[in-house]
Amino acid sequence: MQSGFLFLGALSALIGVGMGAFGAHGLKAILSPEMLAVYQTGVTYQIWHALGLIAIALIRQQVPESKLLIWAGWLMFVGILIFSGSLYLLAILDLKWLGIFTPIGGVSFMMAWVLIAIFASKKQHHSRYENARN
Repeated sequence: MQSGFLFLGALSALIGVGMGAFGAHGLKAILSPEMLAVYQTGVTYQIWHALGLIAIALIRQQVPESKLLIWAGWLMFVGILIFSGSLYLLAILDLKWLGIFTPIGGVSFMMAWVLIAIFASKKQHHSRYENARN
């Protein structure tokens, strides 16, 4: 089964590792410690949420029809783009006004986690495993 969220998660993790290495080696001498910390925050959140996307992809293998997980995956990916992307650009280009977009990405992350929590709290009536067993 092909999974768009698995692909996006793996790609986001790959890019996150690359951005982390670029920050540690290429930007360390260029950015102020404050801006390097901003940049590193973008990397950290990107990596964690890339893993979140991979987890969503794996869970969806058992419950592929879950709208909650689909929405959570898209919100998580949009969060990576907006939250981490705005922090990267803010740090590298020193454009402080980009910081107004960062909270939008943060809210997107939080909503994704809320949807996952709602999914987890619901009793799953017809998982593939139960249907195969019956």
